[in-house]
Amino acid sequence: MIPLLLARVAELTGGVLHGDVLDGDRARALVVDGPVVTDSRECLAGSLYVARVGEHADGHDFVPAAAARGAVAALTARPVDGLPCVVVPDTQLAFGRLARGVLAAAPGVRVVGITGSSGKTSTKDLLAAVLATAGPTVAPEGSYNGEIGVPLTVCRITPATRFLIVEMGARGVGHVAYLTEIAPPQVGIVLNVGTAHLGEFGSRENIARAKAELPQALPPTGLAILNADDPLVAEMAEGLAARVCLFGTSQRAQVRAEGVVLDEAGRAAYTLVAPQGRAPVRLALVGAHHVANSLAVAAAALELGLEPDAIAAALGRARPVSRWRMEVTRRADGVVVVNDAYNANPESMRAALDALAAMATSGRRWAVVGEMLELGTASAAAHAEIGRYAAQLGIDRIVAVGEGARAIGAPEWVADTGAAFDLLRVELVPGDVVLFKSSRDSGLRWLGDRVAGRGETPGEPVGGEAAS
Repeated sequence: MIPLLLARVAELTGGVLHGDVLDGDRARALVVDGPVVTDSRECLAGSLYVARVGEHADGHDFVPAAAARGAVAALTARPVDGLPCVVVPDTQLAFGRLARGVLAAAPGVRVVGITGSSGKTSTKDLLAAVLATAGPTVAPEGSYNGEIGVPLTVCRITPATRFLIVEMGARGVGHVAYLTEIAPPQVGIVLNVGTAHLGEFGSRENIARAKAELPQALPPTGLAILNADDPLVAEMAEGLAARVCLFGTSQRAQVRAEGVVLDEAGRAAYTLVAPQGRAPVRLALVGAHHVANSLAVAAAALELGLEPDAIAAALGRARPVSRWRMEVTRRADGVVVVNDAYNANPESMRAALDALAAMATSGRRWAVVGEMLELGTASAAAHAEIGRYAAQLGIDRIVAVGEGARAIGAPEWVADTGAAFDLLRVELVPGDVVLFKSSRDSGLRWLGDRVAGRGETPGEPVGGEAAS
């Protein structure tokens, strides 16, 4: 956090000081220099606690707990005893204004925004690994990509921060534009336009409109990094004030991959080709879809001053960071578990199935799939198509889990994750590879953990996955 006087917090948010800081001298002397958090359990000395009113809890009730853990002040929607407060009409909007002010206090920070229907989190993890080799880098934790997650990320910058990566999700037109006001980017990456949250957007064209808000927000000196292999993304280049760099496998892409091959574990290698030179890349991440993600990362890193060889080396060293994204566990008995069940849409589902099909194994390939949520009227047809696609790939065992996954038409269906675990406990044998893939709220990520032997307790970090 960049230290701020509480009086400055009130000024940035348009709030009113309440409590024992009403005295002007003490207000000016009180400094927020610890983490800015929305979970009282994460407070440390010097923290600012942002009290949100959620679906199941009112953050104002936890102000005393925040104080006990070291918070020096709270951002609240009503006066609360126990801590000095900055009282605002809407804590979410005020939090965004605070983050914008924090970033303005660090004009040397280079901001990279990332959006797309799928791959945002994996791409920001890759980009963070690459940029960290060139200077202090702040990137979102997990999938902090919405109206609360973006301010949480921005407020983690310090005076030493050189690069800030912001993942920008959306559940409607205008959402990405709002996030670019909180964290104005100099570099903007659009990965793809798929069908995630189609039920909320209504059409792929509306999804494209929402994603296009990122490159449209770039200044003339900025760089829009667009997927040459996705027509709806490539079209976003028209009429932009910013410069444009296309990435992909197409020959028209300025940053492209040539000679892509997969090893027996499904990991890609290729030659990175860019105006700045060529370099061999060998990814440690499973799945051919990471080629596009890594090319977008390379384009951003080149813009920020890194050389092709350094980028290629950093890409090769990068390992999975965020949970439940093509997370591979090899059990002691030789069963390989691939847990990619944090989110799912038709595009990411096909990518995961492709990765499973590419993995060499002495046993069988299993696809344990759950419902893809928020697809609207296209849901039944999309699920049926995934069932056909898995069959075409020759996946040995396809198991659908839950009522919402019935439409997949899999040869095997079970009612819930408990029944799926019972089936797998009996049927999996050494040499088998089993993929778990579903939307987050379908619960297969916990099933994957259980089968992998991780034994983790279900729970979500505050500010987790918010949007497409």
